Amino acid sequence: MFRYFSLLLAFGCVIHPSHGTEVMVKDKDDKLCLYANLMVNFSVSYEAADNKSNTVQFELPANVMSDGSKCEETNSMLKLDFGAGHSWSVKFTINGNVYQADSITFSYNLSDSTIFPKSASNETVSVIVRPHITDVSMDTCYSCNSKETIQAESVNQTLWNVLIQAFISNGTQSKNLTTCAADLPTPTPTAPDTTTVAPVTNVTTSAPPSTTTPTPTLPTPSTGNYSIKPDENSTACLLANFGLRIGVKQGEKYQEINLDPNRTSVSGSCGGNSSELVLVSSAMTISFAFTNDTKKFRLQGVNVTAKLSSGTVFSEGNSSLSLWEASVGSSYMCNKEQNYTITGQLNVFTFDLQVQPFEVKKGLFSTAHECPLDDTSILIPIIVGAALAGLIVIVVIAYVIGRRKTYVGYQTL
Repeated sequence: MFRYFSLLLAFGCVIHPSHGTEVMVKDKDDKLCLYANLMVNFSVSYEAADNKSNTVQFELPANVMSDGSKCEETNSMLKLDFGAGHSWSVKFTINGNVYQADSITFSYNLSDSTIFPKSASNETVSVIVRPHITDVSMDTCYSCNSKETIQAESVNQTLWNVLIQAFISNGTQSKNLTTCAADLPTPTPTAPDTTTVAPVTNVTTSAPPSTTTPTPTLPTPSTGNYSIKPDENSTACLLANFGLRIGVKQGEKYQEINLDPNRTSVSGSCGGNSSELVLVSSAMTISFAFTNDTKKFRLQGVNVTAKLSSGTVFSEGNSSLSLWEASVGSSYMCNKEQNYTITGQLNVFTFDLQVQPFEVKKGLFSTAHECPLDDTSILIPIIVGAALAGLIVIVVIAYVIGRRKTYVGYQTL
């Protein structure tokens, strides 16, 4: 049984004061295996009984229960239950010599009238998002004082003063930190030199780039075949095939990066009204959030974290998109190259795209809704219309010439 402790004194890697939520999780041998000290604010919009939309804000309380937390060899779970049926959990996994937070699941009970007064629903709603907690060196604490706001559907979650260590060895917290990119000092521009600094996410900054070299043209990215299953014994509930490239702008510099499907891990979730696909490679982490209104689905959100050639970490996203729309139960297809402007600093390019985030049957794509660029049927009326217009012009010209000749003949007589 895992136990929850409220700490009053700094311990191990706890090196900065915090008045947030602090927990220690112990394994079956009563050894510390997971530590967390963080602050989380929630902003939730919901439908009230008077057909109005209400938005409430509240924070993760200091008093929580962590009995649902667990520590295993390659994955861990921090699960915090609070209030009347609410919970907030983080899933951690190991990837080589680093670990990361794969997902955050926030469940809130709309029947709790103290937080959601006059709610029209009594159901418990869950949203799953991916935080930017990646490439945390083993035996170190992840530290991030800066605020990170994660958006999903009707929920905004803001994390700050975060201090977490998963996969603690020998029951002892580390005093070493992996600091988030947002907390790192901005390098002061200096004269270019020949020193090369290897880009390491979260931990180091890099020397300013020496020259402005034109970005080489990238080859067309390989097509990846991605799928999400509810469990190992089930068929896929989300399918996605595409080649992917991102275009990133920072200041006057622009860089494009291809996603290599052969070096990409896949995770995500499937739900009745929302699904998520998360792709993680050494170059980038990109998540796609899908939603549906029972009749049509669409891509609502894209979030990207990427390591740039300069060594800096780029993070950008948009949760108010309306892309890849098709009927629920069908798939969306676009074989031609597409360029989507996600934000002013981020573009996403897709090649040979086909996605189906809902109602996948027998692990296969359903009938596809084709994008306008692929739908050759629309070319037929365009061609016919153009031919008719040309014919009309020819007839008019011939008529004018004929009339002119007739008029000249009359004058001669």
